[in-house]
Amino acid sequence: MKNGIQLVDEDKSCKISITNSDSSEISFNHISELVLEHRPSLCPRMPNIKVFGGSSHPELTKLICARLGLEPGRVITKKFSNRETSVEINESVRGEDVFIVQSGCGEINDNLMELLIMINACKIASASRVTAVIPCFPYARQDRKDKSRAPISAKLVANMLSVAGADHIITMDLHASQIQGFFDIPVDNLFAEPAVIRWISLHIPDFKNAVIVSPDAGGAKRVTSIADRLNIDFALIHKERKRANQVDSMVLVGDVTKRITILVDDMADTCGTFECASQKLLSAGASKVYAICTHGIFSGPAISKINNSPFEAVVVTNTIPQEENMKNSNKIQVIDVSMMFSEAIRRTHNGESVSYLFTQMPL
Repeated sequence: MKNGIQLVDEDKSCKISITNSDSSEISFNHISELVLEHRPSLCPRMPNIKVFGGSSHPELTKLICARLGLEPGRVITKKFSNRETSVEINESVRGEDVFIVQSGCGEINDNLMELLIMINACKIASASRVTAVIPCFPYARQDRKDKSRAPISAKLVANMLSVAGADHIITMDLHASQIQGFFDIPVDNLFAEPAVIRWISLHIPDFKNAVIVSPDAGGAKRVTSIADRLNIDFALIHKERKRANQVDSMVLVGDVTKRITILVDDMADTCGTFECASQKLLSAGASKVYAICTHGIFSGPAISKINNSPFEAVVVTNTIPQEENMKNSNKIQVIDVSMMFSEAIRRTHNGESVSYLFTQMPL
């Protein structure tokens, strides 16, 4: 045989013979010693990756794509005259690993519908997998029946995403972790904790003598985790509500006398909780008060409350656009978490573990 490869079973040793053009023969007794240039891959090729962004947070989409070395996918979103949402995916997604970035903020209902349509458009266009990247999950506060005939809207949103065709969800700091159980598809709930810890260590002088404070009992686990990793004390404020967005009373558990206090929560909406908590801490003898939360919704009178508050700074991540809020308040500071989403996307695309991001910031 000329210019060929022959496999010979000699005493089950699996000998390989290669015949060159000059009829000389090269033999290898172990397959591992030979790398064949034209050997077909035994592993399926990972599909190409494409990242699309909805209209809720285009800046975050650009940051994520820049870190991944990608251009955002071409998509046109618009409204018909009757306010129906129209989506056009302007490039092929056949066989692609598609990620769609859309946060639950601004015009939440319109943005949610836009996300569902984008997912479905990519799915029926033969995308191999569609992952919804939802930095701030909409309707997350409606996660249980807290009174008679109350809907569980977070479960409804989970069903809608699955029916639309989503194969995977990536989000950050769900208001209630049990929302992950509302899905029958994988959900990666990233944590802002590593970014928060880095910000505290870099921007708060003498943070080792500070106290991390949870403004409610529900955030105790989050606060104790941060306090343990920074090796500092923590405190808890128990609050009672009679109506939504209105706090009636607060009880402080812990000593904050002459200490820097850092309020940590998952979201700030009207900032009623933060406002009351800051007053409680100062009346208990705290020297300074900071507020840190993942999702800065800042609706209604929130900005006015922040400007008139005793906070040294109100720190949020960019899961929600903050450009306008920063113009209206010099107390608002933003932590960029785009690198956490880009790394989660990269790891998901390559089939790698995402759990590293639960406790560490990517480089």
